[in-house]
Amino acid sequence: MNTKAVRIYGVKDLRLEEFELPTMKDDEIEARIVTDSLCMSTYKVSNQGEKHKKLPNDLKNHPVIMGHEFCGVITKVGEKWKHLYKPGDRFVAQPNLGRADTFSLGYSFPYVGGEATNVVIMNEAIEKGCLLPYKGEGFFEGALVEPLSCIVAGFKANFHLRDRNDYDHTMGIKEGGALAILGGTGPMGFLAIDYAIHNDRRPKHLVVTGRTQSKLDMAKRLYPVEEAAKYGVTLTYVLTADEDDIVEELKALTPDAKGFDDIFLMAAKERLVTQAEQLLAYDGCLNFFAGPADSKFASTINFYNIHYNATHFVGTSGSNTQDMKDAIALIENKTVNVAKIATHIMGLNHVCESILNLPKMPGGKKIVYSGKEFPVTDVSAFGENNELEKHLKELVDAHDGLWNAEAEQYFLEHAKDI
Repeated sequence: MNTKAVRIYGVKDLRLEEFELPTMKDDEIEARIVTDSLCMSTYKVSNQGEKHKKLPNDLKNHPVIMGHEFCGVITKVGEKWKHLYKPGDRFVAQPNLGRADTFSLGYSFPYVGGEATNVVIMNEAIEKGCLLPYKGEGFFEGALVEPLSCIVAGFKANFHLRDRNDYDHTMGIKEGGALAILGGTGPMGFLAIDYAIHNDRRPKHLVVTGRTQSKLDMAKRLYPVEEAAKYGVTLTYVLTADEDDIVEELKALTPDAKGFDDIFLMAAKERLVTQAEQLLAYDGCLNFFAGPADSKFASTINFYNIHYNATHFVGTSGSNTQDMKDAIALIENKTVNVAKIATHIMGLNHVCESILNLPKMPGGKKIVYSGKEFPVTDVSAFGENNELEKHLKELVDAHDGLWNAEAEQYFLEHAKDI
């Protein structure tokens, strides 16, 4: 069986190619990839090549398929797995294999990844439970399970003292506390806002900062303060600048100006790290969520506060399989609306240049339809140049300007195959 896939050969060397997949073994599964979501992690991979810890050596002779946020349909099942899977089953992939070498699906292997039309999923991934059943309405939502699962993981990883006179900790954000999402106007920040408001464990006060007024306005429109109030959350949006001293202004938004119980830092900036630490309340937990490209990234923090105020820090990267299952349930049950961050669609033919230019591309998450040939298109900007775009515009307009399962189905039926 042939596949068309985006493979990496080295630094900024991405190629869309057609090649033959190996014959599926009895302990493997064949699948057709429907959607993949472009991630900044893949941009970092493209800029580092073999220096990236998840990429194998000798990419020049042994390239690997990119794309770790994918959703598809099983097409053929090896004998070993016929009791669990069958052709036609929808699935999402947990890329993290839990290996010591950190190798993962969509980063490290020659025959499986989201930016491909067809793949062969190896026994190791299936044995480790990385092939998860998915019954959501849209394939594009399935491609957003992985990023949502990273938010779920981050909220679980925060911790607090059960009692200030004890050494026992409780896991998770402080329920009914004060939470800040600093630099929260990107797609991951948007997911964090949605999750903070609608998850069972919620803060009482939620502050979201951003440097760009237009992005902050988009956040306000997608996640209104009135909506948050329905769930008992006081939501405040604050426009900031790199040179601003934000500490006193943001602390004033917390009860008695004591600071935040939880902070999620979504931007890897030295000054912002220092300010975030200063914003913590007693027993406050700072989650450094942003993944810096520089392995020597460092900042100044106050160890007086660590010693006397019991402040602490965590960092989360990726998620585990339970987090993925939780994210699937959040999407299937419509607790979190991931359509709000799906701003662009494209075919596989535009993936290479999109990855290399991802930081400069406007909007939120870019959904790749791996079996299609289609230009990068803002879902709110479909024109009337042809019947396909005209009908997609109608379907998007009918869903408050958001990409949706109905529009996706029409697209899959009528867009050109690659």
